[in-house]
This record gives sequence, structure tokens and C-alpha cells, in this order.
Amino acid sequence: MESTRPIRALMRGLDALTFLNLRDGATVSEVAQEIRLPRTTVYRILETLCTTGFVFRDAADDRYRLTILVRGLSDGFDDEAWVTQIAKPVIHDLCREIIWPVSIATLSGTTMLVRESTDHNSPLATERYSAGFRAPLLTTATGRAYLANSSAPQREMVIDILSRSNKEEDKPARARVELQRLLADIKSSGYATTVRSRRLAEEISLSVPVLLHDRVLASLTVRFAASAVPQKIGVERFLPKLRQAAARISDLFSEQQAEARVKSAPETTT
Repeated sequence: MESTRPIRALMRGLDALTFLNLRDGATVSEVAQEIRLPRTTVYRILETLCTTGFVFRDAADDRYRLTILVRGLSDGFDDEAWVTQIAKPVIHDLCREIIWPVSIATLSGTTMLVRESTDHNSPLATERYSAGFRAPLLTTATGRAYLANSSAPQREMVIDILSRSNKEEDKPARARVELQRLLADIKSSGYATTVRSRRLAEEISLSVPVLLHDRVLASLTVRFAASAVPQKIGVERFLPKLRQAAARISDLFSEQQAEARVKSAPETTT
């Protein structure tokens, strides 16, 4: 059987991604020196990665950095463990307390991927979403809560990609300004809400970010019927509990990381 020749351009792109993953940004020259390619070739590689949304060039220092889209490449690799061990017990405890369905979702490419939900355990769920369901970034509470708390360059990159994929380049700049204002309000308030018209009643989604230092880990969301719980009352009733659950997940995640570092640290001899 004839062996398949490797695609050199792809290998070079992966080399560049690997190097950027180890650094807090790098110039064209630094990447070129590391992966031993001409500067012009590396420039084309990095600009291609910018076009696809995995890298952005920071205008502040002209260095290339990874975007949040890179996290989508590792979907299912390390998220499953912490969701199962940490997030799942927390959201099920929350669901038992508030009855309404709760879910946790992480970024997956340019969508939010539901990692775990309590829909099948909630008697109040009008629709049941299981793990694996994908939600849009810009039109859902879970997506907006995540995007609003991402770094500004990464947020703008994702919006650019979504605009291109939806062929919205001809939309007025005012729409983008309104979206930026909406996300700024969400970040300031600490939560996002959306209302969807369902067959029987309007459904309200309330989401908060799960933050780990300066990183957005996930979005935590509760859904409830507007006819049973008006939005204002729902925010007053559920927001503190959502925030407590998000903080609990973040604390447990930090503890898990600290324990993992201790276990992986080399033993010292006296």
C-alpha cells in the first residue's frame, strides 16, 4: 500500500499553533526562528490562521496570540472529566433546589455546547435538551454570557467569523455597535437573559459565566416559563443561586488543578 505524503503546509501551521500555545504571544520573527522557516512563509501562515479565526494579531504590540476558537479543537478531551466530577453534582443540586432545568455549556468553535443538563430530572422542563446540544453564540443567554466575559480581541474575532459565515458583512455598523453595547451591559450586570416564544408559553433563559481567574470556563443557565415566573422575579430568585453554583464550580476546579499540579511535580530528594 502506497504511503500518503504529509501535507507540509498543514504541518507548518500546526507547528506555529503549538509554539503560540506555549507563549503569551509571539512576533513573526520569533515564530520563524522557532519553527525554522523563512519570515515571509511564517507571516503567510500566521495571517492564514488569523483568517480562520484561530489566531489574532494584537495591534497593541504586533504579536500574534491564540483566540478562544482554539479551545474548540480540544472539545471532549479534558472538558468531560471536570464536567462529570465537578459541574454535574453542582447543577443537579441546584436543580433539586429550584426545580427548573439547569445546564452548563462551554465554547465549541462558534457555538455553545451543552456539556450537562438536568432537563430529564426536572418536571418543569417543557423541552428537554441533552448533553451535546449546540446553542448559537449571539442569540442565546448562554452564548452571550460567555462572549461578554471573553477578552475584547477574542470577542471581536469571534464576531467577525460569525459575520462572515452568516454573510452579514453588508449589515450597518450600527448593528455591531448595538451588539457591543449589549455585551458590555451583560458583563457589567454579570448575567444574560433571553426570551423565546414556545408553543405553550414564553421561556426565559438566565445565564451567568463560570469564571476561572481571567478565563471564562463555561456558562451556567436556568430556563423557566414566563407565565409561571415573570422575568424580574426569576432574576431576583434564581440569579443569586446561579452565581453561588458558578462560584462553587470555579472553586472546585481550582482545587482540582492545584491537586493535579502537586501530583505531577517531581519529587525532591534531601
